[in-house]
Amino acid sequence: MLRMFDILFSLLGLIFGAPLLLTIYLLGLFDTGAPLFRQVRVGRGQHAFTLVKFRTMRVGTASVASHLADTAAITRMGAFLRRSKLDELPQLWNVLKGEMSLVGPRPGLFNQQELLAARQKHGVFAARPGITGLAQISGIDMSTPELLAQTDARMLADLTLTAYFRYIVQTVLGGGQGDAAKG
Repeated sequence: MLRMFDILFSLLGLIFGAPLLLTIYLLGLFDTGAPLFRQVRVGRGQHAFTLVKFRTMRVGTASVASHLADTAAITRMGAFLRRSKLDELPQLWNVLKGEMSLVGPRPGLFNQQELLAARQKHGVFAARPGITGLAQISGIDMSTPELLAQTDARMLADLTLTAYFRYIVQTVLGGGQGDAAKG
């Protein structure tokens, strides 16, 4: 049932959001010269997939988790995209393809061994990763791997249709902090 909503909402988001996506893309050409950012992430069953986002950091910045990134690498437009969470919009394509869900644990990187182990222990990899979820609206990021894995597992265990919509609405209304890079 939730997959049906993922498909419907991601398709509608891509269609009706196309003018906004195109505008951000064009502005990104002037900001970084390469507006889309692709990164291999850990998906369902620990399978690799390529996540697509709008670029928020200068080209050539080290590929690390957001909490480890240097704030000096974030562009002015990138800071706005992160605060507004607009940098996440291209992930609607990942959702439509079935690599992600709108709601689920944020996909980590393969070099985040502590997070991978904690998520494996808590059974988090049984689900598709998501654009948003309980951890994101609660301000829990990847800097606390065990807490994040526990929160993800709790969210997945209690994920009802009502909770699915609640996480989406809270994210759209500004819940959570977006990606927080530390300087």
